[in-house]
Amino acid sequence: MDEGVPRVPEQRRPGSPEGPSELRFDVLGPVRAWRGDAPLATGSPQQRALLAALLLRGGRTATAAELIDALWGEDPPSQALAAVRTYASRLRKVLDPGVLVSESGGYAVRGLGEGVLDLAVAQECAAEAEKARAAGDLDHARQVLNRALALWDGEALAGVPGPYAEAQRVRLEEWRLQLLETRLEMDLEQGCHAEAVSELTALTAAHPLRERFRELLMLALYRSGRQAEALAVYADTRRLLTEELGVDPRPGLRDLQRRILQADPDLAEPAAPAAEAPSAPARPAQLPATVPDFTGRAAFVTELSEVLAGASGEGGDTGRVMAVSALAGIGGVGKTTLAVHVAHRARPAFPDGQLYVDLQGAGARPADPETVLGSFLRALGTADSAIPDSLQERAALYRSALDGRRVLVLLDNAKDAAQVRPLLPGTAGCAALVTSRVRMVDLAGAHPVDLDVMSPDEALQLFTRIVGEERVAAEREAALDVVAACGFLPLAIRIAASRLAARRTWTVSVLAAKLGDERRRLDELQAGDLAVKATFELGYSQLEPAQARAFRLLGLADGPDISLAAAAAVLDLPPEDTEDLLESLVDTSLLESAAPGRYRFHDLVRLYARACAERDEWPPSEREAALSRLLDFYLATAAGVYAIERPGDRLVDHLATPVYPGLTFQDRHRAQDWLYAEAVSLLACVRQSAASGLLGRAVDALWAAVDLAESGTNSKAYESVASALRAAARESGDPRAEARALITLAYAHSVTGRFDLADEEASRARELTSAATDPLASCWSSNVLGVIALYRSRHDDGEAHLTHAIESFRACDDRPGEASALCNLSRIHLATGRTDSAVSLARQGTEMYDAMGHALKGANGRYALGLALTQHGRLPEAAARLQEALKVFRDSRQRLWEGMSLFRLAEVDLAAGRPAQAASSAETALTVLRGIGGDWRRANVLLVLGHALSGIGQSGRAQVCWREALESFEALGAPEADSVRALLKPLAVA
Repeated sequence: MDEGVPRVPEQRRPGSPEGPSELRFDVLGPVRAWRGDAPLATGSPQQRALLAALLLRGGRTATAAELIDALWGEDPPSQALAAVRTYASRLRKVLDPGVLVSESGGYAVRGLGEGVLDLAVAQECAAEAEKARAAGDLDHARQVLNRALALWDGEALAGVPGPYAEAQRVRLEEWRLQLLETRLEMDLEQGCHAEAVSELTALTAAHPLRERFRELLMLALYRSGRQAEALAVYADTRRLLTEELGVDPRPGLRDLQRRILQADPDLAEPAAPAAEAPSAPARPAQLPATVPDFTGRAAFVTELSEVLAGASGEGGDTGRVMAVSALAGIGGVGKTTLAVHVAHRARPAFPDGQLYVDLQGAGARPADPETVLGSFLRALGTADSAIPDSLQERAALYRSALDGRRVLVLLDNAKDAAQVRPLLPGTAGCAALVTSRVRMVDLAGAHPVDLDVMSPDEALQLFTRIVGEERVAAEREAALDVVAACGFLPLAIRIAASRLAARRTWTVSVLAAKLGDERRRLDELQAGDLAVKATFELGYSQLEPAQARAFRLLGLADGPDISLAAAAAVLDLPPEDTEDLLESLVDTSLLESAAPGRYRFHDLVRLYARACAERDEWPPSEREAALSRLLDFYLATAAGVYAIERPGDRLVDHLATPVYPGLTFQDRHRAQDWLYAEAVSLLACVRQSAASGLLGRAVDALWAAVDLAESGTNSKAYESVASALRAAARESGDPRAEARALITLAYAHSVTGRFDLADEEASRARELTSAATDPLASCWSSNVLGVIALYRSRHDDGEAHLTHAIESFRACDDRPGEASALCNLSRIHLATGRTDSAVSLARQGTEMYDAMGHALKGANGRYALGLALTQHGRLPEAAARLQEALKVFRDSRQRLWEGMSLFRLAEVDLAAGRPAQAASSAETALTVLRGIGGDWRRANVLLVLGHALSGIGQSGRAQVCWREALESFEALGAPEADSVRALLKPLAVA
């Protein structure tokens, strides 16, 4: 907010009294009075000092002598009493009648209602927060404290003279810092460690001798996995206290250092309860129904029940261990049936609830542990607002929520131990049953139960018990052939044996012959409802023709789910008709409604639907046509999103022309929402299309969705799909498709910081574009090569590539591409000391973007211009341009460039002599860039953070940052390593 623009009280104090005539007063900043939204004239500084002194007395009378002492202290003017009376008279004319009253030779402010004085509101908020914290409601306590802290508008009683005002300023500032400490304590208790580091870094710089801030910073760093920095904070603090005050750190700080050195496990997790404190804890009961005719597996049931009893404390045991039983085996071996049956038997031993999730480990897209933890936390009574974002924080909160409870967790169909570990309880009294198609030998402490296929002897025994000894003895070899054809899988053996037992005229050899035909084997392996396929077939046979067609064609598409619009493309129907069909399939349980407007198949139902498509869809070309329409839909819509983000960009004119239309959007925010919501399904379709003869359009769809490469969330998936397309194009001998795939892959590699790989891919793309006569791809490859050369400090090569790119973009009449290359060339000039031309080039590119209405690319231009202005020494302009870029990047969900803009702002602050602000921006950049950008970018941020920390006297932390940066630069062979060694060399010598 600009200085001089008065605050509207209602915007600051939601609980303030309403009505246009209500008086309001502020003292937590400049002393102000308001009537409704209008500021009142409070007069000279001495007159405001009188008003402040009366407001802070809470309605009590202040004598004239007390007011004179408050305003002037021991040296009042000769006419002090007359001045006080004049000030009071003037204030009476401004305020409502009866507010400022004369009494016993003094004055008082009376009749103020609730919420009229901002200080009183802050005190009420602080008291409410204290009560909420005592009741365990940390989420509400934090919200209320944040409301209190938001009431400060700079320094309390700002600009008010006099000894009384000065004393009150000190008191109010100390109280504000205490409130900050309390709120930060609760932040850490709720697991917000990484977020707190940036704020605490700035606070320790502003208040270097305040040990509680240092202590909280050490704890936040330690819980963020930055132990060395945490210890460095202690070393910096001890040195500072010794030099400034000649004292040692207080016992609490010393004790924390000792506990960090000892890796005290109690420090690793917050001790706070869940954010909400319901009177009765939630007791989830999520187990699927057990089958009523469960048989066999008696030994396993007994074994698993004993393990669970040991965890629950049955039989007199106190439940001293947290039990994990891992049931492993292939599909059809009976893992889920056994686990659910055992879990139901054990329910009385786990009275606080049972959690269940299908982790979809056998599918192409296993469940994300972060998502599962969110679901579990909600089931355990945690409010959505209290659920953190990162996997580590969610896992810690989950374990805390289970502490003191007896809960059984069934993790079904897990992919691997890495997926399972965050989902395991961490305390005694709880237990977990895990089923998976892989044996989890690396799941520490788990009780393994191998439910693999039977041995030939065991399989033959099962077959014999069902069919009968006499029939099997007469045809033992045929019986062995049967169980071998069943793959020794218990379910398949039971089905085959049951069929033979029901047909007395069949011989074992007849059954063996039937199973010998691989094309019909699955059809033969069914006996009533023992075959899953038979259950699906029953539902499928009852569908109307339109429903059956929808079921078959939708099963062809890869991806975890499908949107209504995408399904309409697959079916070539209007959205309204498509929705009617899909909802009718949901009613038959052959399709699931994942969310409003989104649908998904169970994994096995999808396989069955594909089999039906191969069997029933006629003509067969309709299968290929359905997938072609789906790809067209994604290509057309992604191209539309690209065009909205980049008006005038010629890429969309050089993409394959889709036959089936896509969605259209009125603004870029809706377009972005669609792109990120459809990212996983879009990438799955592109990958699938590469193997379906649709390679050219698949590559173009990936190129149009290039924003996903920079999003962070989808960057790795984008890179994986680009790699698959490059391989498919190379195998098919399509140089145009290969060149375009290489460009997307090179770009993806550059985003993740793997510049050597990006260089190889872009160089190969440049070679292919000439042979493929693909001028726009040639422009892009030159532009990408120029950027990579910049990052690898090959400035002559970079300038040559970018000059060629500018000329090529101009030849293609691609002004946005030209602007991009100009901004990139600006950075080459900057790196080679030509700051004037660097500023000119970046400004030229930015102006071109602005003329075309490019919001997102205009932010890229402002980023380049900010860099050039920084090196040119025009720091206020640089900060303004970078702040503009940062706002757009955040709004566009471009995490990479959001983080890099924060990093560059840290450089500006450092150059401007603001190391505390630089440290805060650099810390935030590290948080935003977590998981994206690569080690090279992270090392550069650490380098700047080290300089900033050194500037605020935290040299120990600075050295830790520089050493970490050096390790990354050395591993990458980056030239920046030399400058970091130079920073550390004097320290090593000392």
